Amino acid sequence: MHSKNHALTGLMAALAFVALAGAEPLQREARAEPAPAATPTGATPAPAAPDAKAKGKKSHEENGIVALVNDLPITSYELKQRMNLVFVTTKVPDNPEIKKKIREQVIEQLETEILQRQEAQKNDITISAVEVDKYMQGILDDNHMTKEQLTEVLAKGGVNIATFRAQLAAQILWQKAVQEHYAGRVNISPEAVDAEMARIREGINKAHFSVSEIFLAVDNPDLDEKVKKKVEDLATQIKGGSPFAEVARQFSQSPSAAQGGDIGTVYDGQLAPELNTALTKMTTGEMSTPIRSIGGYYILALRQRFEPSNATIEDIQPAQRELPATVSLGRLLLRLPPKPAPDYLTKVNEIAKQIQMAVSQAPSGCELAQKIPASAPGVLYMPLGPTRVADLNAEARNALQKTEIGGAAEPFRSDAGIEIFVRCEQKIAKKIAFKIPTREQVENQLFSEQISALARRYQRDLRRNANIEVR
Repeated sequence: MHSKNHALTGLMAALAFVALAGAEPLQREARAEPAPAATPTGATPAPAAPDAKAKGKKSHEENGIVALVNDLPITSYELKQRMNLVFVTTKVPDNPEIKKKIREQVIEQLETEILQRQEAQKNDITISAVEVDKYMQGILDDNHMTKEQLTEVLAKGGVNIATFRAQLAAQILWQKAVQEHYAGRVNISPEAVDAEMARIREGINKAHFSVSEIFLAVDNPDLDEKVKKKVEDLATQIKGGSPFAEVARQFSQSPSAAQGGDIGTVYDGQLAPELNTALTKMTTGEMSTPIRSIGGYYILALRQRFEPSNATIEDIQPAQRELPATVSLGRLLLRLPPKPAPDYLTKVNEIAKQIQMAVSQAPSGCELAQKIPASAPGVLYMPLGPTRVADLNAEARNALQKTEIGGAAEPFRSDAGIEIFVRCEQKIAKKIAFKIPTREQVENQLFSEQISALARRYQRDLRRNANIEVR
């Protein structure tokens, strides 16, 4: 029961393309500065050759050991690469304060991955390059990217694609290790599915929630405050614009991290009381504050709230709503060079559509819209405030007429570039009635719940028995 929403992840990839393909030429045009000599597409000018002393110093720093896990080292190079990957994928600001916070989290994640790989090796569990390629291709497809584009985006952030592949391989190995370790112990019988289906039918007139999670375990009560601080830092990063799914993928200690934190759909009363209480108070698109629950701290994201099946839902189409005379607006502009190449224009139009989708799905469209230029220098955001619709041109009026309250209008081209108008009023949450899932979905959900609990216990035991030294 994994209802995935890849809009924000796709937007991250799109903005990376804007920054790579469009930002610099457009910035040079705006400053009226001469462009540098042409270089092949995707090429990076070669740095000046370092002298032997500098080269030796760099080599020493990159090969330094920052931690030992059962006598296996984590090198400075591995740490730097993984931190760069975090900055590229989560869009966390790259400054000394954030680096200090991220460093500890990344070291802990690398420690865990070594333990997981050791456990897989001990049980003769292997992974092939083909498996990693297939898993990576799924991510590329979700983000509408090619491998070449991903390689270029990563390289721009100082990340070798081998680092990304290594992280994916660790996730796949751990999933295999967990499945093999508990093979035969997690058996979802037809009777269990029948019982769960009966409970779902009994709760059909309850609210249901499609939820994503970030989980950090508290393995030792003495570490409670330390873990709490870590999870609070993650919440701050997400509020600052980092995609929830990418932060979950990088830092969550639940198996759901591989799905960007997606745990499927639960009904009112199904989760632990403290988690359930938070969910019932949330609206679609909202994120919780850190919650202390069984085993550690959680951050929940409510992707969609489903009303009880007997609820009366009024379905009013956007076009049926009369556009008020004055609307609070924001304006996004994807700047274009004077004579854009057809392929470039097509790609920018695709990106504009992805931006429109992500902004429309965000809890507050204008809040997300104003953060976009930080990730894509080729995009401008202008807060227009209360605006008379009659003062807009025909294209803008027509686009806004079809736009829901709080949503983003269809992109259109003007003399300035590609424009997207955003309605900044308080968004009206759509109400959707709950529908009973299939038996297969229920069986998958039961399996996921059981295997997740066992995997957390498995990982906790590995860390408790490990010899870890951080330098």
